[in-house]
Parts: sequence; C-alpha cells; structure tokens
Amino acid sequence: MPAIISEKFRIFNAKQFLESLSEGSGDTDPNRSRMYFYVGRPQPWRAFLEIYGRSTTNFSVGETVTATGFSGVVSEVHPFSLLLTNIGPTVSAAPAAGSTVTGGTSGATAKAGVYRYADENTPTAPYDNQEEKFGIYDEMIALKRITSAFARHVIRRYNWDLSVNAKFDMWMPDYSAQKLTATGESSLSTAKYAVMNSSYEVFVCLYNGTNPTNLSGQNATYSPSTNPPSGQGTYSGGIYTEPSGTYVWKYLYTIPTDDVIKFLSSDFMPIVLDNTVQSAAVDGAISSVLLKDPGSNLPTSTTLYAQILGDGTGGKVAITTNGSGVITGVSVNAAGSGYTYGNVLLKNGYLFTNSGLTTSATVAASATGNLEVIIPPQGGHGADPVLELNAKRVMTNIRLTYAEGQGDFPVDNDFRRIGIIQDPLQFGSTSFLTADTASGLFAVKLSGATGNFIPDEEITQTVSGNISKGKVVSWTLDTGSTTAGVLKYIQVPGIHEDNGVVKPFVSTGSAAVTGATSGIQGTVNTSYNAALLGSNFANGLATPEVKNNSGELIYTENRKLITRAPDQIEDIKLVIEF
Repeated sequence: MPAIISEKFRIFNAKQFLESLSEGSGDTDPNRSRMYFYVGRPQPWRAFLEIYGRSTTNFSVGETVTATGFSGVVSEVHPFSLLLTNIGPTVSAAPAAGSTVTGGTSGATAKAGVYRYADENTPTAPYDNQEEKFGIYDEMIALKRITSAFARHVIRRYNWDLSVNAKFDMWMPDYSAQKLTATGESSLSTAKYAVMNSSYEVFVCLYNGTNPTNLSGQNATYSPSTNPPSGQGTYSGGIYTEPSGTYVWKYLYTIPTDDVIKFLSSDFMPIVLDNTVQSAAVDGAISSVLLKDPGSNLPTSTTLYAQILGDGTGGKVAITTNGSGVITGVSVNAAGSGYTYGNVLLKNGYLFTNSGLTTSATVAASATGNLEVIIPPQGGHGADPVLELNAKRVMTNIRLTYAEGQGDFPVDNDFRRIGIIQDPLQFGSTSFLTADTASGLFAVKLSGATGNFIPDEEITQTVSGNISKGKVVSWTLDTGSTTAGVLKYIQVPGIHEDNGVVKPFVSTGSAAVTGATSGIQGTVNTSYNAALLGSNFANGLATPEVKNNSGELIYTENRKLITRAPDQIEDIKLVIEF
C-alpha cells in the first residue's frame, strides 16, 4: 500500500536529538542523552582483503598478489587479512569470494573473503553492523562531549546574492510533483524560500511575484531588511515589502555573532528562536492571497473588498480592477486567525465597496476570476521556525584545541574517522561517561627510551613467549627528558593477535617495548601511579577511559586524513540529516 515517511517525522527526530541533550535532572539521569563526538583511525586507508585457507607459505610485504581479474600490492600481512595498494587492472576490480589469491613472489595462496576497497583519497564506506562497531572502538583515539550549547537545527544556506539566487520560492503548503515551486522543486523541504541578508537576518518569502502572467514567479530586486535603505522597500510589523510589491518577506530571526562563528557554514545556517517574533505569531493568520485568474466583468476601476471564507475569522482581501473589470491586484486587508482553509467568492453578495464589508457591490452574474488563499504553517508564520523552515538537520560544532583534555587528543598523529556516540560508559564500569573529554587509547609509561617512537609503527613486548602487539598513536616525552615519556597505542583484533589472542602489555621492567620501524626500545616504569596526559596510570599502564563497545554509534564518517599539530585548532562542523 502507498505510504510515506513525512518530513515532519524527520523534523521530530531532529528536535528529539537536541532536546535529549538537556533532558533529565542531571548528567547521570537515564532520560538525558550523553552525546560524544569521537575521532579515530590513525593509520592510512588501504584496501582490505579477508583471507582464509592460507597455505603454509606466508605472503610477503611488497609482493603483488593476483586473483582472476584482480591484482594488488601487499602493504601489510595479518593472520586473517591482507592490506593492499595499487589495485588493478582498475580500482573497481575485486576478487571473487572464494577465489584463489596467489602471491607473485612468495607463492603463498589463500581463499578470498570479504573485500573492501580503500585508499587515502577514497576511504572505505562504513558498514552499519556490530562488527564494524567493534572495529571503530578498537581504532578510537578520543571523545569530546556535545552539549546543547554546541548543537543547533540548521537549514540550507541561501545568501542574498542575485547573481546566484535571482529568484526565490514562496512559502506554500501544497507543493507536489504536480505543483512545482518557482525554482522547479516538488516539495517545500527542498524549496528555496528562506534567505539570509548581510546583517545575518533571516526572512521567509511570503510572495514572489507569482501571477497569471508569471506563473513561476519573478526575480527579486532588493534585499529584505528590518532597516531597508531609502527607496528600497518598507518594513513594518515584521514584514518587508519591495517597492513594487513583487516580493514580500517575513522576518524570522537574526543569527547572533556566537552562532555565526559556531554554526554558519558555506552550505548551512542555524535556526535561532526569537521570542518576540514567536509571541507575535497568530495561528491561521492569512499573509498571502494569490491571483490565479484575473477574470472579467467585475465592477470596473475600483477597489473591492471580500471576506476570506473558511474555518477562520476576520480575514479580508482588497481587490483592484481596471476599466475592463479585470482584476489587476489583490492584497490581504486583514489577516484574521484560525484558518486551515480559505476561499474568496467573487460574486454578488460577497464583494463590497468598503473595508468594513457593509456596502455591497453590484456584481454581474457573468463575473469571473479566481483567488487562492495561502494557509500559513501551523501556529502562524514565525511561531515555530524549525517547523516552518523544515529543519530536519542538526549541526554540532566541535572545537579541538591543541592537546585537548590534558592530552586526550594527541597532536602528533592524524585521524581519518569522526562520528557521534550516544551514552558510552566509563571503562570497567556500568556508569555513564560524563567527562568533557575522554581518551580511547591504551598507554604505557616508559623509561630509558633510546629515541623517539614513530606514529603508526608497530610495537611489541615479549614476556615468557607471549607477544603483546599494538600500533603507536602518540609518543610524548616528559618535560625536560629525552628518554622517558608516555606511549599511547591501539590494539586491533585480526592485526595485533598472538596465537589468536590480543595480549595486553604488562608491567615488567625487564621486558622492553620495541618499535618495529624505529627500533626504539623502552622499559615500563612499573612504579608510576598517577594521572598524566589525560590517562590514569597504575603500575605504568593506563586503559582507555571509555568502555569498549558501549553506547550506540549514531553517526560514522570515514574521511581523508585530518592532520594535527601542537599549535593547531580544528573547528569541526558536523551536519546530521534525519
């Protein structure tokens, strides 16, 4: 059966997202949502090929592997996967599931499983499944709390720029595939009917010059403004009107400076609630009436008045005619209230010569013409700009300042994944995470390092034949030292396993932690028990501050690398469409 998910449902979800950030009595109240922005994936993007049934001979880094219609160069070899570059013969090539993959130098063979193409310019598309969630947590670097002060409803941004936006749509409640907007859209949600002027004032278009000779509206002339220059229109009662009357705009709000900085982007602009505008809104007040058919045989060269009929009250229109009894103009004389539908009858008994509607006009039986009453949004124009402007998107603004959170966000590595997590838990706990920032990394306090570890290199520690493995995310020397510091790292199943198990690094002063690429070694400072660089150490080791796989991933974006530096601030505007 035919059905739709309405735009109002999407707007409702966007509202719920924002409301959830401040609901409840406090941070630990289950009714409140604790949203966190996260960054992750420090290592480069590579094509991923799952393998199984591998021969006793192992694949080697740098060799070309082939399958029918497919080839790639091995970047990394892991127990159950290969990471590849230089995919051929085209980047869209893929090994068939179950086909044999052969190493050109080693002669190793394996069966091909799941294949996901990626390179540094083309990040892999994320999956929406449980295994992907585990992987995101394994590669998580840090999190930052999103509060209500850093989230807003946003809509598409349209500047007052007639070279780009010469014509605007007008607000109407009944656009469809059979009734397009002036710019050719089939719904209000995609229409261009809101504009921001150079003073950051936002207006909604009530009339765009549509008439029987201009069915698709006319081009605009002057920018709407609450303080228009002389000769460039008038502003009164929240309404701006162009000198010719071609365009009529309703003022909704002005974006404050702080919101301009946080939430205004090249593509989106925030919605701000103006209490004065909202309180002045009248539910069912008519702002626009369109002339659909100028008709004929009406009283000539005069101004006529008519009641707006329907389920509301108090609405009136003024109608001007020429010497031939043809309608030349129509305007709202009184907006009235309470209308959910409206009609104007152009016949004897319904037209008057005075605005009080007490003196009837004489109208010929042959008189014709048609006016369309435009019903406003629920509550009236300005009552609910979120609903009126179809704000189904939310923008969060996250500013990462240097090594935010005393080192939670390292500045000596990059990241390639961002997203939002709802209600993660504290590590080793069933309590909600409520801190402003949190680390997603393991860490070890080292002494006697023989040099500097390299970001993204593999590290190992061997104790009684057990090998602990990880990948370096950050290496920070202690102040004034060249041999002691904090090494932060991730451990990823399928990559950092030893005999099928990811083994933690341990507190022992005799077993060195070694960098596979740098060759640098350092020993664990087993006597270190304190907080350092955003991590709480016990016996020289620290765990992440967020519990693995806790909370719900509600947004994930894989992207090209974002580099960091000690003197750098990232201002990240993340837009979520519901």
